[in-house]
Amino acid sequence: MITIGVDAHKRMHVALALDDAGQELGQWRGLNSTAGWQSLAQWAGELGCPRQWAIEGAWNYGRGLAQHLVAAGETVYEVNARWTALGRRSARKPGKTDRLDAHAVALLARREASTLPRVSPEDDTAILALLTTEREAALGEATRLGNQIHALLMQLDPEYHGRLPSLRSRAGLDALDTYPSPGGCLLQDERAAAVRRLAKRLRLTLVQAEELARQIAGYAQVGYSPLTRLCGVNLLTAGMLAGILGPGRRFSTDAELAAYAGAAPLEASSAGLTRHRLNRGGNRRLNAILYRIALTQAHYSPEARAYLDRRVSEGKSRREAIRALKRFIVRAIWRLWQDCEASSIKPLVENVA
Repeated sequence: MITIGVDAHKRMHVALALDDAGQELGQWRGLNSTAGWQSLAQWAGELGCPRQWAIEGAWNYGRGLAQHLVAAGETVYEVNARWTALGRRSARKPGKTDRLDAHAVALLARREASTLPRVSPEDDTAILALLTTEREAALGEATRLGNQIHALLMQLDPEYHGRLPSLRSRAGLDALDTYPSPGGCLLQDERAAAVRRLAKRLRLTLVQAEELARQIAGYAQVGYSPLTRLCGVNLLTAGMLAGILGPGRRFSTDAELAAYAGAAPLEASSAGLTRHRLNRGGNRRLNAILYRIALTQAHYSPEARAYLDRRVSEGKSRREAIRALKRFIVRAIWRLWQDCEASSIKPLVENVA
């Protein structure tokens, strides 16, 4: 088996091939472009078969190359940059170059290919991931604009909270659109004008976030509604989950998904003492979704409340009980994800047709 590791960058990629014994077969360097991907595939074809690929950043700078290879029938794995960094630090010759990074990627794939996430063809979940990321950016921008407006209003009227509705409400935005200038001071007049300008941008951002939420829910309704059987998951949350869980069947067990989400504790045993510690890694976006679902279940699900009370009675803190509940939520999500019909996950090329 030939293993090819790729260190992907914004403008260029570096690839290095290893044989079964870990000996270097060759190195390739080229542009991150369609022509570059074709050149890399041709170079790899001359090395022989069978082949497997490992790309650092297969969902970032290496996404185009990864999808090009998958479409050609190649086996491609995703490698996290942190794993590459660990490989460099443990290398006999420390250092950081593109070649060393590609070598570390190839070594990791040669040893642990069966445990690495495999890259699948993009499907409808890629659209949900795109829309979710855009919505989160819009909400972040709305928060930033709201903070700017708040800072200006505190200089204009420190007691504005008692006179104006919530800044994100329709009534609040209407009030900000026509916020009067106090007069008598040019600086205060300019501050009021800045409030009106920022309010227009805030309204546009919130409208876009709402429209994106409707689109996400619409896509989720078509193929991922089984996720809404879980308490705390509506169509919007289901779409966000599908964007993270896809494409394809990335996780063969719920334990793999829990580890990916950082919801599974890490073992820290020593000297015969078995202990576990909190996992602060994993996909923090997915972890945040799990936390919100857990809080919702703590309020509205009798089973979840009973479970939390039992764990607290066993000596766990409320926070630790919530973490344990998140692990059960991961298992439920994974089972419901299996129920989503395969026919609902369509390659993007079919949608274009």
